[in-house]
Amino acid sequence: MSENIRSEDVIWGPATGVGSLPGGDAREAARTVTGSFEDFVHLPELPARGPGADMIGRTAGMLVDMYAHVEPSGWRISDRPGRDTRRARSWLGEDLDALEESTQEYDGTLKVQAVGPWTLAAALELRGGEAALADPGACRDLAGSLAEGLRGHLADVRRRVPGARVVLQLDEPSLTAVLRGQVRTASGYRTYRAVDRQVVEAGLRDVIAAAEVPVAVHSCAPDVPFALLRRAGAAAISFDFGLLTDRDDEAVGEAVEGGTKLFAGVVPSTDGPLSDPAGSVMGVRTLWRRLGLHPGTLAHALVITPACGLAGASPAYARRALAHCVKAAKSLADNPE
Repeated sequence: MSENIRSEDVIWGPATGVGSLPGGDAREAARTVTGSFEDFVHLPELPARGPGADMIGRTAGMLVDMYAHVEPSGWRISDRPGRDTRRARSWLGEDLDALEESTQEYDGTLKVQAVGPWTLAAALELRGGEAALADPGACRDLAGSLAEGLRGHLADVRRRVPGARVVLQLDEPSLTAVLRGQVRTASGYRTYRAVDRQVVEAGLRDVIAAAEVPVAVHSCAPDVPFALLRRAGAAAISFDFGLLTDRDDEAVGEAVEGGTKLFAGVVPSTDGPLSDPAGSVMGVRTLWRRLGLHPGTLAHALVITPACGLAGASPAYARRALAHCVKAAKSLADNPE
């Protein structure tokens, strides 16, 4: 972590969303987020609008001097900006306009999201159809372009919402697959070679450092590499709490003791019954006891979130889930034991 950006220096807020919401109305989504969270709002993502509003297309539209267009197989790197790039940038601008309208005089924490360099490299195709992940040079170019694009994006967000404390979330759901050599090639018959852990860590570190704001790295996949992310400079790590296993105990305990904020995804991200708020965080309390951590540190160490994005939920459930995150966080703060 950058010496001047430490997790303990950030006022994260007790609860927030992961990123995506259902539907396609940017203003309604912004009102939902700002109405749900008093001091930790996030920029909504609305992938139901189609290509360019999805997480890969949205981030591809942020790249500097690199472009992408949609093929039947997915997003592919282009020589010049085209309709798909313009559409991605237009939707991002629409989302920012809506957020700006809903955050007048806001002075809390504001989170924006983008796909991290390794998930982006696993998803973006080169001209021949294989993923950028297959080419170390392409991975470096992509990370550099992303870093530059994020600097511009964050500057725009700070200009639009000048009172906010801006933080960045890098979405890396493919990170574990990249490390293990589990990303499939275009044919589907083989996988790309695993990327060296030091190379992965260095690439993340460069992007995190370039952001110059506190960075949370999010993955709703199993086996999140907590130690690697902390070494790369992540001020916070966001994960699906239900996917933790006993093998993660040591890494989670070290993260807490090292001051890394944990975004615990404890609220289901698809429609279904919600337990009472205290029940939603019961597993977190059990983990704390198992690790021998003081229960009084729970509310300080955690941000409560949905397990993943809410794009697959109904609008009514998405609103209930966000409100439930706030109630669950309050339960932790009011009853630490």
